Amino acid sequence: MTPDKILYVDDEAMALKYFERLVSPLAPVLTAGSVEEGRAVLQAHGAEVAVLVCDQRMPGEHGNELLRHARAYYPGIVRMLTTAYSDIGDAIEAINTGEIYRYINKPWEIESLRADLRNALDLAQLRSERDNLLRDKLLAQHSQLRASRMAALLMVGAAVQADGHETALYRYGQTALASGFESPEVDWHRWDHADLVQAEARRGAAIAAHLRSWLQTFGPADDAPAAQALAALAQAIGGETQQPDTGDALLRLPDGSAFTRLLSAPVGEPPAADHCAWLAWLLWQRGQAQARPASAGEPAGAWLVHLSAAADTPPRDDWLADLVERVGQPAHAD
Repeated sequence: MTPDKILYVDDEAMALKYFERLVSPLAPVLTAGSVEEGRAVLQAHGAEVAVLVCDQRMPGEHGNELLRHARAYYPGIVRMLTTAYSDIGDAIEAINTGEIYRYINKPWEIESLRADLRNALDLAQLRSERDNLLRDKLLAQHSQLRASRMAALLMVGAAVQADGHETALYRYGQTALASGFESPEVDWHRWDHADLVQAEARRGAAIAAHLRSWLQTFGPADDAPAAQALAALAQAIGGETQQPDTGDALLRLPDGSAFTRLLSAPVGEPPAADHCAWLAWLLWQRGQAQARPASAGEPAGAWLVHLSAAADTPPRDDWLADLVERVGQPAHAD
């Protein structure tokens, strides 16, 4: 949504009506009779407001307090103060502290008022376009990071477990997609490209060390019956193992968070050992396992894990390219 409205706040009812009559040909006008009402209008319509014009002298809180609030919570709004000549000091202070774009003297000179508001609307549009471009850039950077993490896990997995690593990583990626995960938190003001690459490389090395440790803990995979293998996973990531009267043993997890931690952890956060346990276990079992959401009647969000040799290899040679493309899709593209 592109903001296109002007919010005018003044305690004088006649000033509100006069402003709306003068300005409505330029843009839709919202009005409020106090700082408190102005905050309420911003809370309800902040995304629609391009320009905020506020009178300074009002009973209770003064206008610059609303402008300060808008600066903190709605920084894209262009803020303006209208004030009598006697309050010019407040206007200058508001400009110097960054609370307003400019001030408008009372009584208004009509053409000057309209010209100032046109400029403010143009500035608001530029800010909106800038913010949209920045948002698109951040979405692309997040997508690239999600995809590169998935590709890096394949290389790490191959380094620590040559046998069956492709199947294990295929199963890992499919499960992560099915359970859903957020993009990693990244402070893009802090991380330039070189620092980000270094942090992710060190993260990969730490993951490899945790995977090797888990594989040593799990022991030889060929010697572990299904129930024992699932018990080892339960000890590593939690959950409850079950042996139905009919069918294979399974592990019930309360949610799917264990499946996505390596992909969604914030940049710069060292990977914890338990975050690597699910991938290590899949490598240990050479991918011969499946995870699926619990069926109807189970607790909401629960997942079931069981050993299975069905579809034990990736279906296509280009499975990683397909998986990386899907993992790289923005989590919130709307």
